[in-house]
Amino acid sequence: MARFAWLTILLPLLGALANGFLAARRPSAKRLVSLIGPGVLLAAFAVAIGAAIEVAGTEEAIRIQLWTWMPVTERLHIDLALQLDRLSVVLLLVVTGVGSLIHLFSIGYMRSDPGYARYFAYLNLFVAFMLILVLGASLPVSFIGWEGVGLCSYLLIGFWFEVDANSDAGKKAFLANRIGDFGVLVAMFLIWWTLGTLDYAGIDATAAATLPLGGTLATVIALLLFLGCTGKSAQIPLFVWLPDAMAGPTPVSALIHAATMVTAGVFLVVRTGVLFSLAPFAMEIVAITGALTAFFAATIGLRQYDIKKVLAYSTVSQLGYMFLAVGSGAWTAGIFHLVTHAFFKALLFLGAGSVIHAMHHAHHAVGAHDDAQDMRNMGGLRTAMPWTFRLMMIATLAIAGVPGLSGFFSKDEILASAFARGDHSTVYLVAWGLGVAAALMTAYYMARLMAMTFYGTFRGGGEVEGHLHEAPAVMTGPLVVLGGLSLVGGLLNLPAVVGGGQWLEHWLEPVLAPANLLLDPLHLPHGTTEYLLLGGAILIAVVGLTLGFRMTLGRPIPLPADTPAPRGLARLLEGKYFVDEFYQRVIVGPLVWFSKTVLWRGFDQFVIDRIAVAGSARLAQGLGWLGSRLQTGQVALYVSLFAVGAVLVLRALIGG
Repeated sequence: MARFAWLTILLPLLGALANGFLAARRPSAKRLVSLIGPGVLLAAFAVAIGAAIEVAGTEEAIRIQLWTWMPVTERLHIDLALQLDRLSVVLLLVVTGVGSLIHLFSIGYMRSDPGYARYFAYLNLFVAFMLILVLGASLPVSFIGWEGVGLCSYLLIGFWFEVDANSDAGKKAFLANRIGDFGVLVAMFLIWWTLGTLDYAGIDATAAATLPLGGTLATVIALLLFLGCTGKSAQIPLFVWLPDAMAGPTPVSALIHAATMVTAGVFLVVRTGVLFSLAPFAMEIVAITGALTAFFAATIGLRQYDIKKVLAYSTVSQLGYMFLAVGSGAWTAGIFHLVTHAFFKALLFLGAGSVIHAMHHAHHAVGAHDDAQDMRNMGGLRTAMPWTFRLMMIATLAIAGVPGLSGFFSKDEILASAFARGDHSTVYLVAWGLGVAAALMTAYYMARLMAMTFYGTFRGGGEVEGHLHEAPAVMTGPLVVLGGLSLVGGLLNLPAVVGGGQWLEHWLEPVLAPANLLLDPLHLPHGTTEYLLLGGAILIAVVGLTLGFRMTLGRPIPLPADTPAPRGLARLLEGKYFVDEFYQRVIVGPLVWFSKTVLWRGFDQFVIDRIAVAGSARLAQGLGWLGSRLQTGQVALYVSLFAVGAVLVLRALIGG
């Protein structure tokens, strides 16, 4: 089955083409779209399961040669090939599995949208490109998918492009990612120039023998790759696009934030782990950037009222944990959290989608126009939406790090790894401290979200409350599956301290071996220290959740119109530290001024239009006028000019 792994790409690609055709010719054929869109993903998931079973029987990577892509020279020969190994299989199952659930949820969520077929065409195409990214056998092949998911994020974030804010959000995501992509391109040129190969297998085989440990070139390559990851996975300073991505439909947010695009940066660091292992300084930068991003985004999440914005900043923060892990050399911990995060974050976003769906339809039924995403308009929804409430509570406890749930095990392993790496550098101890603080805030703002949304009394009006109801089965079903995965996902890499066998660690060991050989062994805490760290993690979750519920429910929650203007730190957090405004004033504003004043008015209009175009026209006109003055038709004048010319020529000859 592994040799047919290319079907996992082809199936959603064909789905995108079919739904695109229906969008153009038969947009009303929603039943057919509903069969094709999720159907191709479920079929791809079935192929992925078969491929995973076959890969489980070998430690070697399986190369699937499709065709020759760039036969430029003997040294630069790039094939369009796929690499199926234990790392790519993990991502393959997550993308197709969670992606299938999101597609199914979308049937109910987007059913009444006039762009239904177009939506599924974009969604299928998005998954196809993500699978190219994770299955590519070389950096150029993965880069096709890397750019493809960037394109699809632009299409999906700006799906409702009739509203300027939505189309602007799509453009913002597109441009922020292009900045990061520049780093990946330059890194690829340096890798090929240095190693003579862009295949992942070739990089693993030659990097250690060619690049000195801690050398400048290895560090530059790793940092350039990480620049691309900061854009794709929304890390400081290129994180600003991800919260604005909430402009798209909620299932899109679940797909981008949980299972696909934003995890691409983490995957790339692990896939090129040999290069990062050769650059200890770059790994410190990765770890501290991840920790700072986790802390920074968590503080912003404390004061957001839009339910999707809270989850968006939560995603930025959780991605920071993943980079803290891989920057600490805990590759498996990063992938482990990537997987568990896909479960509970997809559940949170789809649960929020159910809430928004119910609020929107209730408002529409009574002709109201209140913001269906503002948590201040909610409250008491656990009565009307019991299934959504229970399942979102599972995801909340998982992300907060409650013992026994998936998020507890993956997040605890990351923090323990950063603490252990502190023996080599204080940078990791600082990163660990920031991670602990972010964990406390995560538990707090998630408890605040649940309290404002589901507890207390409904604040949106009695007429609206009477029309609230649970989502249909096609939407609730995927939530149930994700809820189960959020409960048991920690079993994938259960630590030895609780009797686990760290299955994922052993599964990925053959893939990670070349990178691990270059790193000092990571000795996780044992004995008293291990139990202290474990107890501290549990205490943080309990304290954060308790404070979040008590402080939110302990005082009245005002409606948006009655909320006083924030001041001081609250204003800073609610304003998201005014990073967007800073970028606008320092980067975007001057760039626009330079483009308009210097390039457009100065160079384009003045130099090109006036001098080059209009000036040359006037010069030709002047020369033509001068020529017309000489062409008088009077023979006497012609003879006189001829005589004068002859005299001048003779004088020049005689003088010479």
